[in-house]
Amino acid sequence: MWIQWVEDNSTFHSTIPEAADLVVASIYTLFGVCSLLGNGMLLYVSYEKRPELKPAEFFIINLAVSDLGMTLSLYPLAITSSIYHRWLYGEAVCLLYAFCGVLFGICSLSTLTVLSTVCCLKVCYPLYGKRLSPAHSRLLIGCCWAYALLFACSPLLHWGAYGPEPYGTACWARSYTLALLLLCYAAPCCVMLLSYGHILLTVRESRRAVEQHAVSAATRRTGSLQAVILKLSVAVCIGFLLAWSPYALVSMLATYGHVESLPPMAFAVPAVFAKSSTLYNPLIYLLLKPNYRHLLSQHLLAQRKKCPRLLCPPRLPLCSFLGSFSDPAPPCSDSAPPCLAWSYQNLVLHMHRESVPTQLTNVNSLEGRCLL
Repeated sequence: MWIQWVEDNSTFHSTIPEAADLVVASIYTLFGVCSLLGNGMLLYVSYEKRPELKPAEFFIINLAVSDLGMTLSLYPLAITSSIYHRWLYGEAVCLLYAFCGVLFGICSLSTLTVLSTVCCLKVCYPLYGKRLSPAHSRLLIGCCWAYALLFACSPLLHWGAYGPEPYGTACWARSYTLALLLLCYAAPCCVMLLSYGHILLTVRESRRAVEQHAVSAATRRTGSLQAVILKLSVAVCIGFLLAWSPYALVSMLATYGHVESLPPMAFAVPAVFAKSSTLYNPLIYLLLKPNYRHLLSQHLLAQRKKCPRLLCPPRLPLCSFLGSFSDPAPPCSDSAPPCLAWSYQNLVLHMHRESVPTQLTNVNSLEGRCLL
C-alpha cells in the first residue's frame, strides 16, 4: 500500500528525464562499488598496522567509517529510486535518508577539518604536535560525531525540516541550509585552507634551508616527510572543494533565490559530486601516504603469492617436470607465471600420465624456487 501511496504522490516523482535518472543510477553504482573497495582496503590496512597507528591516523580510520556509513545508507536508496524514476520508500525513509546524509557528510567534513589542524600542528609546530596522543584523537573524533549529530537531529526537533529534493529521488534539509553553509562548509573550508596554506609555507622554507645549507640526513628525511604531507594536503583540499562546492553553491542559490527558477538537473548533478566524496579520501591516503601504500602493496604481493600456491600444487613445479625430459633440469624462472605453468603441466601430464611418475625425483628441492 505504501508503494501505491508513493506512486500517487507526485512530490516523490522524479522531474529529470528517465535517461538522466539511469545515468545517475549507473554513476552511483560505480561510486558505491569503488567506495566499498577503497574504504574497505583503507580499514584493512589500518587494522594490519594497528600496533603502529599514529594519533593522526585515527582520523583517517574515522573518515573511512563515515564514508562507508554514507555509502551503505544512501547509495542503495538513491540507486533504486533513480532506476524507478521516483522515490520508492515513503516519507519516513526520506527522513532517515536525509538524516544519514547530513550525519555522515558533516562527520566527514569535520574530520577532514580536524585532521588539517593536526597536520598543521605536526608540521609547523612539532613541539605541540608531538603531544597529541591517541586519547586526544579519540576525544576529537567524538566531538566530530557530536557536531554532526547536532545538525542531523535539528530538523527532527523542528529546527528546519527534511523534505524531497527538487528533482524528486532524494531528500534534503531545507530551512536551516544557511546554518549548514556557514558552519559546515564555509568554516571548515577556511580552516583547511589556512592550515594547509601554513603547511605549504613551512615546507617551502624547509626546502630552501635544505638547498642553501649542508643538512643532516635526519633533516632531509624530515623534509621528505613534509613534502608527502604537502601532497596529501593539496589532494585533500582539491577533493573537498570538488565534492562539496557545487552543492553548497546550489543550496545558497536556492536559499536566497527561487527554487523554481533552477532546473532539477541543477540539484541532481551537485548531489552526485557530493556523494563522490566517499571516493576521494581512500584514494588519496592509499596512493599518497607511503606507509599505507607500502602495506597495501605487501598485502597485494601476499595475495599474488597465494594464487599460484592454490592453483599450482607445490609438489609438481613445471621446472622439475621439464627436467624429467632433459638432463640437467632447466633452471626455475621467477618471471614465469606459475598459474600458466600449472595449466601447461596439466596438459602434458594428461598426455604422458604413464611415464611421469617414475621421473619426478627432485621436486622438493626445486619447489621453493619455482613459486613466486
